[in-house]
Amino acid sequence: MHAVVPYRVADPKTRLAPVLSPAERGTLSRAMLADVLDAVAATGHETTVLATEPLAVPGDTTHTVRVDDRPLTPAVDAVLAEHAGPDSPVAVVMADLALATPDALSGLFAADGEVVFAPGRGGGTNALVSRRPDFRTDYHGASYRDHRRGCERLGVSPTTVDSYRLGTDVDDPADLVEVLLHAPTDGRTRQFLAERFTLATGEGRVSVDRRE
Repeated sequence: MHAVVPYRVADPKTRLAPVLSPAERGTLSRAMLADVLDAVAATGHETTVLATEPLAVPGDTTHTVRVDDRPLTPAVDAVLAEHAGPDSPVAVVMADLALATPDALSGLFAADGEVVFAPGRGGGTNALVSRRPDFRTDYHGASYRDHRRGCERLGVSPTTVDSYRLGTDVDDPADLVEVLLHAPTDGRTRQFLAERFTLATGEGRVSVDRRE
């Protein structure tokens, strides 16, 4: 298994702008990338960061960086066409899965099927495994639906892995609650957010408050 983690270097996580400065969003994005890379490395698989520009990879483990400034879909498709096969599966894991653990990723990597999906909330595809070099991605809109349709065109019955940890990505301010509650306590992402936010509990849903 070879894992690919796409990463946009410039101006990441714009939907967090209401609660984080541009510099903080950059730091948070790199912290999540490092946590994802460490979780993948703990499963024993090699990882390539598919970055939009040259990047000094954070974290404690060694990874390859492949620079591709194209949009996500053609960049990922190029890797799948080059490397994916029955005996050389390729995993694509998003860089903002701050709740991901080695156990959750191992469940994805070990799942049977020519194409395996870990869907995210709102119709996205947070992670996948392809053993088909002719499978193509489509990360626009409801990508999980579109990826299943792509499998149908190939005559492939996809496998779906139902995982809360892989299904939770960090895009919006409300997602910070999930990190503070459920992310690994030693993770860089949780530590970064815990220094800046506290949980706000009251009537209704839990939210976050900025520390004074």
